[in-house]
Amino acid sequence: MAVQDIIEALKKETLQDVGIDKNLAQLVKDIKMSGNVLTIVMEPPREGLEDLIRAKAIEVLSELPEVQKVDIKFSKPQGTQIPVKQTPPQGQPQHPPQQPMFTRKQVPGVKHIIAVGSGKGGVGKSTVAANLALALAKLGYKVGLLDADVYGPSVPTLFGLKGERVTVDQFQRLVPIEKYGIKVLSIGFMLPSEDTPIIWRGPMLMKAITEFLFSTKWGNLDYLIMDLPPGTGDVQITLAQNVEMTGAVVVTTPQDVALADVRKAVSMFREVNIPVLGVIENMAYFICPSDKQKYYIFGKGKVAEFASAYNLKILGSIPIDPEVAEKSDKGEPIVVSHPDSEVARAFISIAKMLAQVVHERA
Repeated sequence: MAVQDIIEALKKETLQDVGIDKNLAQLVKDIKMSGNVLTIVMEPPREGLEDLIRAKAIEVLSELPEVQKVDIKFSKPQGTQIPVKQTPPQGQPQHPPQQPMFTRKQVPGVKHIIAVGSGKGGVGKSTVAANLALALAKLGYKVGLLDADVYGPSVPTLFGLKGERVTVDQFQRLVPIEKYGIKVLSIGFMLPSEDTPIIWRGPMLMKAITEFLFSTKWGNLDYLIMDLPPGTGDVQITLAQNVEMTGAVVVTTPQDVALADVRKAVSMFREVNIPVLGVIENMAYFICPSDKQKYYIFGKGKVAEFASAYNLKILGSIPIDPEVAEKSDKGEPIVVSHPDSEVARAFISIAKMLAQVVHERA
């Protein structure tokens, strides 16, 4: 294969999404082709961009017919400065240290990453994330769903994919499983059985989440919905430090105990500079089959008060429906199994509202 063909392919990808006016071809220092294995040495314009550059390069080079494997290596960026701790002269005030700066990288091909989180478990966060992804797909968007709740992955159950196993392509990228028109990836696809526990500490968790995002063949997506674990732990911090996200959506139920925890989640997202795009109220009310009246079992108005106090938009309210739990256990999300139901219509409305919020922010 001619070197010029490789250079021309790399010229198609730029780093403008991270504020650098260069294409990948301008970073190349050496190219070697051995059989079907292509090895390229590149010099990143700054530290922290290696994963993004590697993913972009593999994406374009995988289209070349004679290339079966791509190995991207990096030389040290020129002009890299090592921070030097400076002690002010005696008598001058000691200023508090600045917060560490992190390089947030954009997942190649993905326009918007939306994290779906909650302060506590049991509020239906995963069910909301799954049906929100499906509702966006029904509106015509290209959608992916990443089950980032590594300690309690439920997306395989919700999509009827229990027992499925993830595969890798010739470039060692994870290949999502496609169902109901969206691309799905979960740690559950990599476990020997659904009863296998995940016993990981922070560093392993960070590595897994990073690979799920940057070493996966997502292709071109309008939205990548991420189902986060409950709480404010390692996964949320990892994303805040490493990933360029459009924002987060928080899910709550009307009970005081749920709202107390979701306040912490909102504060955490704001602390790490992830915009909170809105609130989804789950299990908001029950529609009685006999009289068709709405009954607010857990109270009414509490979520509205919370949203007003935190200056948040309510994206929508989802009623309680026993069909949701029944169909979810069978791997048939309510947006797919009962598209004309009150719950499905609520999800479609929420998806439209979310798309509008994202458009306005853009």
